[in-house]
Amino acid sequence: MTTKKPATIAATNGVAQWDRYGAIVPPLQLSSTYAFEGYDKTSGYDYSRSANPNRDLLAETLAKLEEGAGAVVTASGMAAVDLALSQLGQGDTVVAPHDCYGGTYRLLAERARRGDFRVAFVDQGDVAALKAALKGAALLFLETPSNPLMRVTDIRRACDLAHRAGAKVIVDNTFLSPALQRPLTLGADFVVHSTTKFINGHSDVVGGAVIAAREDDLAPLIAWANTTGTIGAPFDAYMTLRGLRTLFVRIAQQERNAAAVAGFLRAQPQVKAVHYPGLPDDPAHALAASQQSGFGAMLSFELEGGIPAVQAFVAAIRIFTLAESLGGVESLVAHPATMTHAAMGAEARAAAGIGDGLLRLSVGLEDADDLLDDLRRAFAAIA
Repeated sequence: MTTKKPATIAATNGVAQWDRYGAIVPPLQLSSTYAFEGYDKTSGYDYSRSANPNRDLLAETLAKLEEGAGAVVTASGMAAVDLALSQLGQGDTVVAPHDCYGGTYRLLAERARRGDFRVAFVDQGDVAALKAALKGAALLFLETPSNPLMRVTDIRRACDLAHRAGAKVIVDNTFLSPALQRPLTLGADFVVHSTTKFINGHSDVVGGAVIAAREDDLAPLIAWANTTGTIGAPFDAYMTLRGLRTLFVRIAQQERNAAAVAGFLRAQPQVKAVHYPGLPDDPAHALAASQQSGFGAMLSFELEGGIPAVQAFVAAIRIFTLAESLGGVESLVAHPATMTHAAMGAEARAAAGIGDGLLRLSVGLEDADDLLDDLRRAFAAIA
């Protein structure tokens, strides 16, 4: 049988296979418990915290797309990150990016404060600093492209350095999804997602997932998710798979819109910098092109004028919506310093390069001309 292409897997995995009546769409299985076939004999399902058909199908589809051994579907993206970190013990060190998503930074800092493990926040673009931090470390956490500055980490090199030091590697692939990047094929041991974002793509479900490269790393995650109950709900899994069906066509159009927006922003005198690896002169362009199959729909830019300019800008927009989250069909703008990265604190944000004039865009499926007109309106307001 010919191996299916990723877009085909996303669109058809599980279709016309999960229902005795021949339903094309896999049915929603809301039952919390399942009948035993006899004494000490189950059908494979006994209690929905341990296993559920909708959650299992979503996990299977994600594992196929990421080319992993299997996946665990969780209640949120942060639950996925926390599950991936559950393999660490007291005394272990995780090396994390100094410019990661604010929620991830908060989780790592709080876990370290409680003594669950140690954390070293490092500029992972500095190879010497990364090598030094990895000495004695148990885990390397990568986020590429980074949120919100779109910095790209060389996954192959980072995995090689980590494995030489005896550490495993987790990559947060939320910004690109398996449609545009597959970190397990580049050497990573685990991939985490906030499936809330591009994988679901409609801003109506919260969820997460961890995909493991090997079976022996997958089994402890499955067991711990069952023990703690950090699993995703059946309806959420059903809705996420529904969104996943259109991932490839959505992200292709969103990327085209993002390229148009990035080019427009570069020409604005009020913009100090645009962070989008799809721009040919972006510092990360060549590296991104070597390990990604596209540049995605996320970008950020720095406004002259700081907070007053940001306030005028977000008050003038009509099509972009001021909101957190990303990856939906609608375009969003966020102010990281007061929204997604507020938990980092001013000193940590300054070290990461997240200034008060920085705005992050999640570019959606609207007509590109309408998006550019909306931006023109906002720039006119701060001219």
